[in-house]
Amino acid sequence: MKRRLFFKWAGITTLPLTISTRAWSSKYVDSNSTPLQPEGENYPESLYELEQFAKKGMGEDALLYLNGGADDLLTIKANMEAYRKIQIRARRLVDVRTISTQLQLFGKALDNPILLSPVANQRYFHAEGEIATAKAAKKTNHTMIASSLSNFSINEIVKESNADVWFQLYPSPVRDVTKRLIERAESAGCKVLVLTVDSPVVGKREKFSLIDFGILRKANYEGILPEGVGILDAGMTWNIVDWLKKSTKMRIVLKGIVTHEDAHLAYENGADGIIVSNHGGRQLESNRATIDCLSEIIDTVKDKIPVLIDGGIRRGTDIFKALALGAKAVCIGRPFCWGLGAYGQRGVELALGILREELIRDMKLAGTPALNDISLNHITYGPVK
Repeated sequence: MKRRLFFKWAGITTLPLTISTRAWSSKYVDSNSTPLQPEGENYPESLYELEQFAKKGMGEDALLYLNGGADDLLTIKANMEAYRKIQIRARRLVDVRTISTQLQLFGKALDNPILLSPVANQRYFHAEGEIATAKAAKKTNHTMIASSLSNFSINEIVKESNADVWFQLYPSPVRDVTKRLIERAESAGCKVLVLTVDSPVVGKREKFSLIDFGILRKANYEGILPEGVGILDAGMTWNIVDWLKKSTKMRIVLKGIVTHEDAHLAYENGADGIIVSNHGGRQLESNRATIDCLSEIIDTVKDKIPVLIDGGIRRGTDIFKALALGAKAVCIGRPFCWGLGAYGQRGVELALGILREELIRDMKLAGTPALNDISLNHITYGPVK
């Protein structure tokens, strides 16, 4: 597909635009603002190229923070490299004139299996922050998971974008604070609550610049977080799942499950879904890729509850491989933030468009007209080269 045709398809203008500023204004920029666009015809055609444009838009410090992780960044590297050892077994002479990426998840029809992971402090990448991301998700028919550490409140995000938004929760040790967070998300219209379970403390992150997040607004906690009360709960146990189910009508999804033991406990304790995640390699330096964790979790929960995955997804073939291993859908974090930092809302749309286009092409080439056609029979393992 030629560049101009692709951008027309993705709904992104090819007219040259000016570089937007990353100012800390009290109001977010109007959606008609003109974010950075690449010069001439040199448009990014992959997420790796998009990352290079992001540095120009968000600055080196913000990119170092975004791309950074725990300790020696080995888990980040493992997340991406593990996909290389999985090979695709393509089938031939299959009618692939029509491709469907639709699926059902938690009782709702989704247009595609690509969700936006919760990422905190998105105004560090672009002045419009989570508002721009949510608008892009709405325009391109994707589901966004909003972080409880967003710079805009969940109500603002939903109101300004009218997007289908899930809410990610860091539970406070003070349950009343957590309860009020949940009520705010529920009143905003969120139907799914994503509980992050891999962060009793913050991982050691030393390979990027330290950032003073004091200048960033923790909008969801305004008026409910007493001075001196922490956001992370190091005393959280499996009892919280039952407490959450009694506290909200939202579906409860546990994000951060990486073992079959915890997958079993998640189901036994009433979780409605699982996201296989190692926090993008930003917490424990486990050296274990999420795609390597997936099979044991799928084998444990079978089809009882849906299993999603994040970490290291950079290509449509990565999505294909995760779906073949049993994931219901995938979540991406850094890639859409590269787009946000480079071009604002349009950049997020571009990142999602690149992945969507790659997935559709890969499904055609592999002989799988629909997501349900993708199975273990379409992959095998080989040496990493």
